[in-house]
Amino acid sequence: MADTTNTTTTTTTTTNNVVSSTSTPVPEVGAPHVHQNEKIVEQPLATDNDATSRVTPPEYSDNDKKGGLVRSSADAEEARPEDVETAPPSPWKRRLGPVYTYRRPLIHAFVAALFTGWWIASLVVHHHDRNWTVPFLLWLGIMLRLITYYVPARYVAQGIRFVWKHTAVLVVNAIPQKFRLACGALGAIATVLVGTFASDEMDSNTNENRAVSLFGLVVILFAFWATSANRSRINWQTVIVGMLAQYIIGLFVLRTDAGYDIFRWIADRAGNLLGYARDGSAFLVGPDTANTLNFFWSVIPAIVFFISICQVLFHIGFLQWFVGKFATFVYWALGVSGAEAVVAAATPFIGQGESAMLVRPFVPYMTKAEIHQIMTCGFATISGSVLVGYIGLGLPPAILVSSCIMSIPASLAISKLRYPETEETLTAGRVVIPDDDEHKAENALHAFANGAWLGIKIAGTIIASLLCIIALVALLNGLMSWWGRYININDPHPLTLQLILGYVFYPVSFLLGIRREDNELLLVGRVIAEKIITNEYNAFTMLAAEVARIAAQNAAYIALDPRTQLIAAYAICGFGNIGSLGIQIGILGQLAPGRGGDVSRLAFSALISGVFSTLSSAAVAGLVVTTQRAEFPGVTA
Repeated sequence: MADTTNTTTTTTTTTNNVVSSTSTPVPEVGAPHVHQNEKIVEQPLATDNDATSRVTPPEYSDNDKKGGLVRSSADAEEARPEDVETAPPSPWKRRLGPVYTYRRPLIHAFVAALFTGWWIASLVVHHHDRNWTVPFLLWLGIMLRLITYYVPARYVAQGIRFVWKHTAVLVVNAIPQKFRLACGALGAIATVLVGTFASDEMDSNTNENRAVSLFGLVVILFAFWATSANRSRINWQTVIVGMLAQYIIGLFVLRTDAGYDIFRWIADRAGNLLGYARDGSAFLVGPDTANTLNFFWSVIPAIVFFISICQVLFHIGFLQWFVGKFATFVYWALGVSGAEAVVAAATPFIGQGESAMLVRPFVPYMTKAEIHQIMTCGFATISGSVLVGYIGLGLPPAILVSSCIMSIPASLAISKLRYPETEETLTAGRVVIPDDDEHKAENALHAFANGAWLGIKIAGTIIASLLCIIALVALLNGLMSWWGRYININDPHPLTLQLILGYVFYPVSFLLGIRREDNELLLVGRVIAEKIITNEYNAFTMLAAEVARIAAQNAAYIALDPRTQLIAAYAICGFGNIGSLGIQIGILGQLAPGRGGDVSRLAFSALISGVFSTLSSAAVAGLVVTTQRAEFPGVTA
């Protein structure tokens, strides 16, 4: 019988294109924190030179896993313990499994023929309006997946690896080791400068305003470097690649029709998902109430339904597969730990806090830098469920989707500037998504029901947090307004937290590249303040002038310049607010009760890092926007 008390997992480290394996003990429940255990031999952290020399993509194995990618704790073991009971297969699997096994080639051929015919038809119908781009990418993805059922992925990837080794690797190896980091930084700077100033000037998108946005991005990075917890341990590979990835995504979305069409298609599909949630709401309360444009009926049902769908996708293994592939690329490209890569890859889809549940067994043993990074990712973006709800309110869908993706590499870069890794991580060199046996569903229907219950609990937490936070802010604003009346600070702008922070963020609005005319700097500063004090929903409401009961003094937002509207939309597309601070502390505290003190101490720093990660996406939008028009309802450019 296998000994399960001293289980070891294999840690794969790629350095200078050589893959080596070492054994790292998995700590037992209740054991000391891994980086405080004196019995564990410390391994040197990757230096800047090591990080920049890791330029070879991880290899694929026959079972479709990359080097260092471990799907579950059982996969890390060479042999499964004999005393571990396995759940019997469901009746559906027993009945349909043999049929699928023997008829799989025919089924795959049918699927390939079906989608090939569908793609050809879309090409014929939409060859004039470029609407064939997304169907082609979908067809290509399906065909590649079907091919890899019969041809091992490592053979498919050999061509890519051959090209990579004979192009990028040769160039990097030709550069002396001590100059590689500087050359990488210069290459990133050159890319940003050429991409920013090579395009024509249009309307308010002048080179002057773009230069201001670029200066603002530099100021943000310099400020976090200056306030870093340990400047000598900063992994510059993470910073350079993270900021470059953010810029390339923004360039792809805001400068190319194909990029905009792809992200718009994703956003439209998310909007369609909202329609199904509204059907459920209409059955409960009637169509008139369900179609009301407010937070409760537009966002909350979408959250519950989306989480139920995610639970089904997790049950069938698709969510783990997708997040695992994305996380492996993030780990290889940005040089972060496996747990950080998984959370970063999952956050735009399942949101803050919930993404940490994918690596729940490792949370008690995470380093402080990893905890800081996980919280920063959550504050920097919004989740897929809330995204669906906001699209239903009429907010610009392509901007919301692209901002979610852009802020993830930026959050990795800024978090590693603010709080670099100084300890040995348990998931260094491998991407791990452990099995969740405790909450494992029996079948898809069971998973869907569990997701509905989980969605209700998360929605209840959001509702309670928003109610209490907004009520508290209203109380403080009432006291401050009463005090301000005695020193003649009255309507139309009484003394409130939003007014004070609006002036605090006045220079931030300038650094983002907002126009200096028509008092737009102060208006955007107040929108950012509203987002931080209450939530992004209230900030979007102010910016878009969506709610009929909006205060009369906020009508000025309707006349904002299109460039200002775009930058402001990117600036507030994140969970970086006081309410989310309590949510993240509560969720991580439940996952790791023994680390509650570390979570609380790091929370405020992570909040600031997440807020400025989102603001950096706004600055990048100011760099690359050209003819993009504002998409807010009722706003004319």
